[in-house]
Amino acid sequence: MSILDQRKLIESIHPFELLSATALDNLMKKIDIAYYPKETLLISKSLSSVAFYIIIKGSVAEFIEGELHNVYSAGDSFDADALIYEKTESRFVVDEDLICYEIKKEDFLDLMQNKKVQSYFLQDFVTRHQHLKEYAAQSDLTPFLISKVSDIFLHSACVVGCDVSIYDALLEMKKLKASVILVEQNNSYKIVTDTDLREKVLLGDIDVHQVIGKIASNTIISIDTNDFLFNALLLMTQKGIKRVVVMQEGKIKGVLEQLDLLSYFANHSHLVAVQIDKAQTVGELKNIQQDLKNLLIALHSKGVKVRYITKLVSTLNIKIYKKVFGMCVPENLQDKCALIVMGSEGREEQSVKTDQDNALIVKEAKDVALFEESMLLLNHALLELGFPACAGNVMVSNPFWRRDVKGYKQLIDTWVSSLSGENLQNLSIFLDAKCVAGDEELLDELRSYLHYSFHSRDDVLAHMAKAVLSFETPLSLFSSFVLEKSHNNTLDLKKGGIFALVHGVRTLALQYEIKETNTIQRIKELNNKGIIDKNFATELMESFDTLSSIRLKAMLEAKDLSESNYINPKNLQKIQMDLLKDSFKVINKFKKFMSFHFHLSMVA
Repeated sequence: MSILDQRKLIESIHPFELLSATALDNLMKKIDIAYYPKETLLISKSLSSVAFYIIIKGSVAEFIEGELHNVYSAGDSFDADALIYEKTESRFVVDEDLICYEIKKEDFLDLMQNKKVQSYFLQDFVTRHQHLKEYAAQSDLTPFLISKVSDIFLHSACVVGCDVSIYDALLEMKKLKASVILVEQNNSYKIVTDTDLREKVLLGDIDVHQVIGKIASNTIISIDTNDFLFNALLLMTQKGIKRVVVMQEGKIKGVLEQLDLLSYFANHSHLVAVQIDKAQTVGELKNIQQDLKNLLIALHSKGVKVRYITKLVSTLNIKIYKKVFGMCVPENLQDKCALIVMGSEGREEQSVKTDQDNALIVKEAKDVALFEESMLLLNHALLELGFPACAGNVMVSNPFWRRDVKGYKQLIDTWVSSLSGENLQNLSIFLDAKCVAGDEELLDELRSYLHYSFHSRDDVLAHMAKAVLSFETPLSLFSSFVLEKSHNNTLDLKKGGIFALVHGVRTLALQYEIKETNTIQRIKELNNKGIIDKNFATELMESFDTLSSIRLKAMLEAKDLSESNYINPKNLQKIQMDLLKDSFKVINKFKKFMSFHFHLSMVA
């Protein structure tokens, strides 16, 4: 291997590429090449580490308490912790004849004086995992990832007391060149917009000399100055508003306008939302689909976390559902039912459109048959808009998923009293339900009934939880990927990792009566309730983000839906492969947790 090739290899290993050219030159002069035959013991409790190893060829096995913990191969490095802390619980044994670079202990500790190198090697698993993610995406770092509300221009806030006259408030508004008036009353704030002035003063019968508090009706929607700009964009999209009030330590800092935010991001998500709002026909909504996909691609290419992409896409999809609902359901019936979505849509984790999972809840004493025609129209419209039909027929066009509240309660009673695979699957589907149109209280009533019905039903929960063990994690004992030869040597991300995590967290959410449907939010609630500790919760969230991000890329590149879960690890960059391996290890850890928590070894 030439000197140039040696340097490239060292630079390819994070965090050595962070060294200056001079520091790297000095390091290259100190690196030795060594050979060790198979079964050589390199490091153990009784054999102190003398170097930091970077593998050129061969492999090294790491054992902890006699069990194989990891296998390092070409391009991998180890073991910084043994050098830094001068002790280890592991045994590192050469598994295949080893050729490697060695950085002697004293030279490695000298390198640790570099703050960037030091901060990387001194991190815990979660922080290091996050660090690797940031490094992998650093070429894509954009304002989406790093900009906060405090980084953008804010308009002056026109704040007046509730007893100030409308006329004087308008004078103050003109003086500050503000777009809205904020009215303070009893330590809270309301907002007066152009619409309020037009409808209540110009077109109404309220005189400008009356107090401003009389026309202030809407409570302000605010965001903290330290929050991310992307969350401000998400908030505006969700609420359908043009501005948010920015708060700092409980006080109004200024007003963030949509136009300023969008010029900062220039991703045009607001145009998609406006198009949806203005659409009058299914055909007009259909024209928006390509804009939605382009938005998804743009956000992903800019390094936005998948959890934020899916939230934004879900928000826009809900707008589409509401619009279609309004087109298909007669106005006099719209408040007599609740349209719900389930699966990834209900969890707000859908990006690329997957199978439909939807249902209708009808208010008691209302004939379910009245909604049949509307639901058939709605299902047909969604198919036209690119929402594929559900292979399991979990759709509003199926009478099974079109019931009144009493009918669903009877269905829940069946789920509670039965351990059949079909019933457990239907229960799992319903647990992710989210109301997207109609009367949300109907779903709230059923969710409360569901949680009440599952008190002390650990037997059903255990059978439900056992599904996390349905698929093997595609990681061997030697930490290499297990590929499906029958599927062109690829692995299935959904079966291999995502399903176990999503379903396991969903089951725990049912056990502990957590109403959240989003997987990340469920994990946070499980942590808040003390079911899992903060470090494990963070590991789960980071792993879910990694798996979802890699899957999204696969979905965008897949020729059809059936291929969207499969990836070839060889097509991943080294850092992505490491992140994926780490994530699968966390999935295995979670499976062990679920097995212990629900005593799955005793479930037949």
